[in-house]
Amino acid sequence: MSEYTLHLKREENITLGAGAVRRLIEGRNGDAALLYLCLARRGASQPEQLRAELAWSEAEFAAAERALRDMGLIGPSEEVDAPQAPQTQKPVQREPESTMPEYSRDDVAQKLESDAAFAAVLREVERKLGRLSDPSVRKLLGLYDFLGLPADVLLLLVNYCIERRAEQFGEGRLPTMSEIEKEAYRWARLELFSFAAADAYLQRERRKRDGYPAYLSAIGIKNRVAVPSEEKYLSAWSEMGFPPETVAVAYDRTVLKCGEFKWPYCNGILKRWHEKGLHTPDEVRAENKPRKADTGKNRNAWMKDYV
Repeated sequence: MSEYTLHLKREENITLGAGAVRRLIEGRNGDAALLYLCLARRGASQPEQLRAELAWSEAEFAAAERALRDMGLIGPSEEVDAPQAPQTQKPVQREPESTMPEYSRDDVAQKLESDAAFAAVLREVERKLGRLSDPSVRKLLGLYDFLGLPADVLLLLVNYCIERRAEQFGEGRLPTMSEIEKEAYRWARLELFSFAAADAYLQRERRKRDGYPAYLSAIGIKNRVAVPSEEKYLSAWSEMGFPPETVAVAYDRTVLKCGEFKWPYCNGILKRWHEKGLHTPDEVRAENKPRKADTGKNRNAWMKDYV
């Protein structure tokens, strides 16, 4: 076996290269191995954060850190670094069809033979999605080799696509490789080239999606999830900081004006409010409250205090 995949909660996977595993075994230092796993899981962290998570004293932490440096598994910087990831090629921001190289079956075979990490990715993806066709395997290679997504990030991406597909269409409905490829290009544009960055992004996305049902209820949609085109609007409203109550106000004004609900019109109302810094229903009502005429009598009212 050339590598190991650790199965963690929420199906987050960490792939350890055979060389790193060999050094940890030969080092025979359990604390060093534990620190390495902690680094692989969390990414670059401050020593204080790692010590707190491991519940170690400064002396215990320093000894484990020194052992990892002696093994050549972490860099020589003053702070503890995450296990070194391979340098990745930054993607060209074009459509996949115009940029992805045409990988051959020989290219795939050579990569599987020479790169244990990609071989592990393919095994894990096929375990989740079933056996891939030759074109799908070549696409997967492109995401790894050309787009530059590391093995652990690529597995996180596939798990995310499976999760989203199940949310939208029910358990058992799996994403296509084309859908995974489209999401991979989005991750590349967001520069999610490390496990830590990708995991942080997914946590933000999950928190945002948790608020979608309340938005849907505010615009009269219940008992179903949002479709992808609707999620674009819901995501924008969440990022602009609107509570569902304000969305409900925009919904009422949309129906009053258009006679029915129209996503673009409602979105336009919310965008204008956002530009004005109006996010709560009270702020919106205050902005639209009729102002009293500024008469000369009102302008001179302040003088009464001095007469």
